[in-house]
Amino acid sequence: MKVEKNKVVAVCYDLKVDDGETGMVPYESVPEDKPFYFLFNAGEVFPKFEDALLGKSAGDTFTADLGFDDAYGDYMEEKRTIIPKANFKEKGKVNKNLLRIGNVIPMQDNNGGQIRGEITKIDYKGVHMDFNPPLAGYDLSFAGKIISVRDALPEELEHGHAHGPDGHHHH
Repeated sequence: MKVEKNKVVAVCYDLKVDDGETGMVPYESVPEDKPFYFLFNAGEVFPKFEDALLGKSAGDTFTADLGFDDAYGDYMEEKRTIIPKANFKEKGKVNKNLLRIGNVIPMQDNNGGQIRGEITKIDYKGVHMDFNPPLAGYDLSFAGKIISVRDALPEELEHGHAHGPDGHHHH
């Protein structure tokens, strides 16, 4: 069975990112025994990543090199902001466990959408947060193997995402 639209694809891969100094460095590894499942052509993964898989079958290897424009986009300084500490109060108290540098916390944007921000600094001005994706501005290089390809189930097509190995659970 070939990778194409309306197929659920499972892949394992090693992802390297160009850190701009030493070149491509390992970032993430998805092992064969815990592959990543996605619904092909449903917007779950980058189009250039899918291009590298199109027409291949289980057992085939692939590489996909994505410039930052084809991945998470450029790093944008305007996605950094300072939020008053008072905004983090729960029952009148600031949650000290929440307010730690490096914590990534879910927030809402001005339109009520879910966004995630990383706390980069806390000082008298407030909580400094960065809402850029962690890999914004990085070129990505994937090298992997296709583990399986199967027809998507009707509910997966309806939901627009894969439900896992057998199609019966949500992540």
